Amino acid sequence: MRIKTKDDRRQRIKYRIRKRVQGTDARPRLTVYRSVAHIYVQVVDDMTGRTIASASSVEPSVKGALGEKARGGNAAGAKAIGKTIAQRLLEKGVTRVVFDRNGFLYHGRVKAVADAAREAGLEF
Repeated sequence: MRIKTKDDRRQRIKYRIRKRVQGTDARPRLTVYRSVAHIYVQVVDDMTGRTIASASSVEPSVKGALGEKARGGNAAGAKAIGKTIAQRLLEKGVTRVVFDRNGFLYHGRVKAVADAAREAGLEF
């Protein structure tokens, strides 16, 4: 795979991560995707191929709960998304997950999601 763009580089890192990180029924995979304006989080059981829960800054229920400074494109919004996904998982009885940064650096909004999910009760 030739690296011509930033997205090619991220895809290559993503494949390298996915070789090692796999979600099971006991520990599903919490994956994060960030665009310029929004952030999306999904929890997947890779053994059955189904999504257990998801949250994003696009959802009207989450968008309304964001503070006045929080948006999907900043760390405050990412913290709100991390807290939301943790609450949804705890309602379903999932407490342990494997974190998949999806080729993004563990920094900024990606780290904010992880830290907020940990503070809300998830283990990873």
